[in-house]
Amino acid sequence: MSGLCEGRVVIVTGAGRGIGRAHALAFAREGARVVVNDLGGAMDGSGGSSLTAAEAVAEEIRARGGEALANGDDVSDWEASERMIRSAIDHFGGLDVLVNNAGILKVAVIAQIELDDYMRIVNVNQVGCLLGMKHAIPHMAHGGGGSIVNICSTSGMEGQPGIVAYTSTKWAIRGMTRTAAVECGPLNIRVNAILPGGINTEMGRGETKGFEGVDTQAVYKKLPLSRMGEPREIANLALFLASDDASYCTGSDFVADGGWTTCRPMF
Repeated sequence: MSGLCEGRVVIVTGAGRGIGRAHALAFAREGARVVVNDLGGAMDGSGGSSLTAAEAVAEEIRARGGEALANGDDVSDWEASERMIRSAIDHFGGLDVLVNNAGILKVAVIAQIELDDYMRIVNVNQVGCLLGMKHAIPHMAHGGGGSIVNICSTSGMEGQPGIVAYTSTKWAIRGMTRTAAVECGPLNIRVNAILPGGINTEMGRGETKGFEGVDTQAVYKKLPLSRMGEPREIANLALFLASDDASYCTGSDFVADGGWTTCRPMF
């Protein structure tokens, strides 16, 4: 029995850990050939480039009988982003799905944030998403169509204190997703956004500078589902949106937050 994405070529950015890793493994499980992109470095975007994380996930896929290529290109750089897209074409012969997952976060209130920190987050989260779409669309159109899944956040639906840069980029991704869907519909390319709430990752558990002392588990217990989400739950939604089962879905927000935005629990 064929998988949901059997034979399709998929790029997942920021796939070295967390939700991105779950995406890469899920697509491979469903028969896709996966380009595992990850620049390496810390969650706030600091640190040098490293292929270690991407290679580890790619090797995990190959060990399970799948096809994967590790890639360490910087999604926020014009030429590197174009090179990442080209790697899928050269190695696997095409491109069917792009999951723009790469994202970083730094905690700082508006009155104290440094412009360099703000722009670093904008460049990775927002510009990276834009460049991925820009460079992928012509190849997808040439191949007859495709699907783009932009990983957003419930932070793109409301104000979040202390993370103005991250929140700004997530609102922007929602707007870009809708614009791209309108432009790409005639090309048979569907574009959708997934808005996760708190997910069981380093970021979701609050294990980043600035969240010290926050009892995230207490927050998640206030949700209608009384827990944080798991990366595989977001990956399964991405699989659906990339598959033919979602053939009439484009330009939409798909929220997976355990009910977070219905009750808005406060830290």
